[in-house]
Amino acid sequence: MSWWRVWPKLAATGASATVSASATGAWATGMTGPRPVVLSGPSGAGKSTLLKKLFQEFGNIFGFSVSHTTRNPRPGEENGKDYHFVTREEMQRDIDAGEFIEHAEFSGNMYGTSKAAVQAVQAMNRICVLDIDLQGVRNIKKTELQPIYISIQAPSLDILEKRLRDRKTETEESLQKRLTAAAADMESSKEPNLFDLIIINDDLDEAYLMLRKVLAEFQRSQIYSLLAT
Repeated sequence: MSWWRVWPKLAATGASATVSASATGAWATGMTGPRPVVLSGPSGAGKSTLLKKLFQEFGNIFGFSVSHTTRNPRPGEENGKDYHFVTREEMQRDIDAGEFIEHAEFSGNMYGTSKAAVQAVQAMNRICVLDIDLQGVRNIKKTELQPIYISIQAPSLDILEKRLRDRKTETEESLQKRLTAAAADMESSKEPNLFDLIIINDDLDEAYLMLRKVLAEFQRSQIYSLLAT
């Protein structure tokens, strides 16, 4: 059965009250609209599956910020849908020009979230959801952004390894790198105030119900705050 941990700032008053307190408005220089949702967790924790279910049910409310990466596309991935696949030179140029909210490097490849990607979601009047790794979360914590931070974790490293092996998309070298990063991610997720909510995904349906409940409260608070301005 899925279980989850809510940090004191959520547990003290309940998700609804705490999320409401984080309201909306201008959340960074040159960026306006509803504050985003940051979803983080190691590869294999189930973020992509949960996001797919979320967008299937609430595609008119939430929108996905498509990240940039310098890695090669995997089979079935589409440019502009799964990632914006770019060269290292192109991405570094835009980073230097201040066009990225956050960026990080993993396993020799660059990943990042551009301002344009978030603005594209906001232009559709949707709450932006960002899928960001732990390094990216720490980078965003240093900015003026004030999203809700949610961590998706597997029940154990052994289960995570099985999920990754079952994908058959990793070399042994890349798999070991992901497992090392996942172990650090799982441990770091316990840091107080790093995440607002941690969901342990050992049952997909229950994990989704928890994510759905929290984001429904967040979405309602966004609407109330917008109507009050």
